[in-house]
Amino acid sequence: MRQKATSLFAVLLLLAAGVAPVGAVVGTGVEASAVQSNCSFPVTATDATGTEVTVEQKPENVVTLGPSEAQTMWEIGGKSQVVGLTKYASYLDGSDSRTNVSGAGRSYVNVEKVVAEDPGIVLAANIVSNETVQKLRDAGLTVYKFEKAKSLEDIYAKTTLVGELTGNCEGASETLSWMKDRISTVRSAVEGSDAPRVFVSQGAGWTAGENTFINRMVELAGGNNVAVEANVSGYGKISEEVIVAQNPEWIVQLGAFGAYPKTDAYNGTDAVKNGRVMTVSNQNVSQPAPRVVYAIVKMAEAFHPDAFAAANATTTASETTTTQPTESTTESAPETTTEGAMEGDSTETTTDAEDSTGGTPGFGVPVALAALAGAAMLARRR
Repeated sequence: MRQKATSLFAVLLLLAAGVAPVGAVVGTGVEASAVQSNCSFPVTATDATGTEVTVEQKPENVVTLGPSEAQTMWEIGGKSQVVGLTKYASYLDGSDSRTNVSGAGRSYVNVEKVVAEDPGIVLAANIVSNETVQKLRDAGLTVYKFEKAKSLEDIYAKTTLVGELTGNCEGASETLSWMKDRISTVRSAVEGSDAPRVFVSQGAGWTAGENTFINRMVELAGGNNVAVEANVSGYGKISEEVIVAQNPEWIVQLGAFGAYPKTDAYNGTDAVKNGRVMTVSNQNVSQPAPRVVYAIVKMAEAFHPDAFAAANATTTASETTTTQPTESTTESAPETTTEGAMEGDSTETTTDAEDSTGGTPGFGVPVALAALAGAAMLARRR
């Protein structure tokens, strides 16, 4: 019973984070379109706490406090510098050889473990509390806390900045190049195409409506979010009557806990009757990091297969050959998964969540409770 309770809490902690609406980098002067290929030090940037953070030289050791920060380091070629990360980045190849700096119980960060790694810089997710950031600074560490991100442009800028802070400018430039190439292909594919009706399933009838990053991703992929048509703003539960009326042509499930309800209402939609149900990895929709591109591409290719194939054929020759991860629908177990439903990243503790300048972005408590209900059903099966 104790093991089941622990698992349920892990899922609640995981899904309370939600899909992040992430704010722009503050006061850095970084433009995603003007990435320097060769880093120079010292480099100074103002972080989410309003602190001017200076990195004197390329850091040999980096600790990431959030899966999107870790993912970004992996993508820009800084993997070997990362010596510590949170358990929510355990999906990354080779993460098991790094120190897990997550705190015990409801604590998100173990300050002592971070300090013991003697990092040249700590990259902190936006929901790491200011109090925790200050403790790390009081211990003599250089800490950069990121703002929330609200758009692809913010993710581009964050990728650039991580490269500059860690001495991986060339890798950041290459990463931006393939991201923009892929998004350019998507834009070409969906331009002038009819947008299919799409229902985003977060599980238990919950969905993402207007003013959410997920909705922006669906629209960019050339879909028409039925939740927006039904006047859902933010994240909320949608009625089966609305599902019947909107009759989505596609259902996009978000990760392992995003399965749509197998009721008559849903089973009667064009999406289910025509087998147009797809799952995208939480890791690729929730974290303000390069792999969000893969979820967008996957949706665009599904919604507009012919147009995407044609657009892809015209851009393939000009794309970079940077190694890119493949979209995966495999989800880890709750105890070892990423912060998965989203960077938010997760609530560090109740106090930390309240103290964080950005608050807890994304799904929030309602969807966390829905996910908890789903996890409870899984636990009963065991």
